[in-house]
Amino acid sequence: MTSNGEPDKARSSERPSPAPRRVSATEAMRSAARQLTELLGKAPESVSSLKPTEQGWEAEVEVVELERIPETTSVMASYRVVLDPEGLLLAYERGRRYSRSQIDRDDR
Repeated sequence: MTSNGEPDKARSSERPSPAPRRVSATEAMRSAARQLTELLGKAPESVSSLKPTEQGWEAEVEVVELERIPETTSVMASYRVVLDPEGLLLAYERGRRYSRSQIDRDDR
């Protein structure tokens, strides 16, 4: 409040808080893999895609869900991971499951 009892108004000289620092693509990729490992208890095999979004980053991470012998029959899963600009995990969701030896087919 001011001395005359009126509420303080924002001063035009005050600057808005700076936007959060956006991590690099490499940092986002490492962060997605590390945080998903913490949640699932399984280390990712690879990050198959990574793209910047207005909210931060979105990645597809491949994880071995069930190890089998021979290794080509292991069950894999693809997880969609959403990160904020600073690389903190906001959400994840398991997408498709497939055997390691399965090849994506182009259905055009």
